[in-house]
Amino acid sequence: MSISSIRDNYKKGTVGDFLKDQITSGSKISIVSAYFTIYAYYSLRDRLNEIERLRFLFGEPTFIKSLDPDRLGVRQYQIEDDSLVIPPEKRLSQSSVAKECQAWLREKAEIRSMVKPNFLHGKLYHIEQSSGVQKAIAGSSNFTSHGLGMNSSKNIELNMVVDSDRDREDLISWFDDIWNDNTGLVEDVKDEVLRYLDQLYVDNSPEFIYLLTLYHIFSDYLEDASKAKAIDERTGFYDSEIWNALYEFQKDGVKGSINKILKHNGCIIADSVGLGKTYEALAIIKYFELLNYRVLVICPKKLSGNWTIYQASQNHALNPFPKDRFSYTTIFHTDLGRTQGKSDANGIDMASFNWGAYDLIVIDESHNFRGNTRVENSRGGSEKLNRTAWLLEKIIKEGVKSRVLLLSATPVNTSLKDLRNQIFYITEGNDNALSESCGIPDISQTLKNAQLQFSNWSNPKKNPHRTVNGLMEKLDSGFFKLLDELTIARSRKHIQSFYALNTIGTFPEREKPISLYPEIDLAHRFPSYDHINEHILNYQLSVFKPSAYVKREFEAKYEALEGGEYL
Repeated sequence: MSISSIRDNYKKGTVGDFLKDQITSGSKISIVSAYFTIYAYYSLRDRLNEIERLRFLFGEPTFIKSLDPDRLGVRQYQIEDDSLVIPPEKRLSQSSVAKECQAWLREKAEIRSMVKPNFLHGKLYHIEQSSGVQKAIAGSSNFTSHGLGMNSSKNIELNMVVDSDRDREDLISWFDDIWNDNTGLVEDVKDEVLRYLDQLYVDNSPEFIYLLTLYHIFSDYLEDASKAKAIDERTGFYDSEIWNALYEFQKDGVKGSINKILKHNGCIIADSVGLGKTYEALAIIKYFELLNYRVLVICPKKLSGNWTIYQASQNHALNPFPKDRFSYTTIFHTDLGRTQGKSDANGIDMASFNWGAYDLIVIDESHNFRGNTRVENSRGGSEKLNRTAWLLEKIIKEGVKSRVLLLSATPVNTSLKDLRNQIFYITEGNDNALSESCGIPDISQTLKNAQLQFSNWSNPKKNPHRTVNGLMEKLDSGFFKLLDELTIARSRKHIQSFYALNTIGTFPEREKPISLYPEIDLAHRFPSYDHINEHILNYQLSVFKPSAYVKREFEAKYEALEGGEYL
């Protein structure tokens, strides 16, 4: 028996043992706790089954408000440590425990709850034994198996045994005042708790369990899609010409991109060449234009015709969507950083161009902006912005809050650093932007770890028997989460596997290349290609090959570093 008045579930005894010692047959118990769990009851059932009555006051109403009493026969709840603690080793016995607990509560208990959340934070256990002797303990322990210290994973709590008769009287008087309040501070919730326990031991069909599992996997997507649909209905987006020109797989890509842009301020569409990224981007632009977004399209000069043809201001005869009246502004990659002259895209005066005035930035061929964000001025040594940095600093960060859509069939050219630099346009260079929403604490570190795993996997010396499945097992889940949240990437094979080809037609088949072996000249006065190649292979070209100067004793060290350093 501990001589200390503290019960911390650690070194100074547990609250559960205190209750076991003090609850006697015929006792009257009054409890204040934020949570009630069936396994806390189960741990003390030998004592609790013998009491005369229980008054249980929920300090927080969220436990009750999360129930759905009208839908009996199905489990409409989430298993969480703070509301329903079911240790994995005991989940098979959940049904019988719930039935026993429900019968006990129906016979012995009165249950009320605070109506206002975050209003009552104290925890109290008051026992009036049949002899009239009172016992009490107050502190931080909820009525859960963790809070009472009745299982292997105990919370460290701070509770004090109340050993003064006057203090015990004050505590029960305080409890009675709240319990009997008639001003709307508390409400009776016993029927709701009993109905909730009905749900715990109902036998659900396999179909229901399957559908519930799907719901929890895709609930975030469904919620985002529902929000987007409500906006679409108000704006008339589904009536636009561009939307009705899309194939089903393109419509899915557009809806997914819009959800990602609304949720994370950006998205990368990395569909394969020929799947219609430009049309998808036009639909996304139309969506946001209907929401009064000002849109800026940044494209390579060679792709000018891919974008200017659709602008209403151009009044182009070949525009297939004249009724959509696209009002976006187009500039070229080469315009970034310019402070004078006129843009070749539309004659805009670059000296007075307001870079930070756009709500949505669409970047075509975004892989061209995968490099560093700053360069040194070769003339004066002072720092200046290159195109990549200009895009981030002057367009995305400055002025109004900007969302970003990036288009690229090859977002990764040499390493995952390319992808990171493009993601920085979405996150405004913040590595921690997805820590709360996606649980990705550091974007750069996540991609660095993935690059290291890929480099080790692809090295034939380190991994001579590599398989794709082996790589998937080594990559961290955070990497896949990052791709899922910010990118949409489909291949032709994906479209063929998951969409009805009779509605979109088949893709053209790629024929095998025809190899030709022509002579250099018909008079045979020049050596053959093979002969020239042999001579070229004999060239050392050591000036262009620094590894040729590495001493033998250091070769292993440099080989070990190959592919490992990433950022």
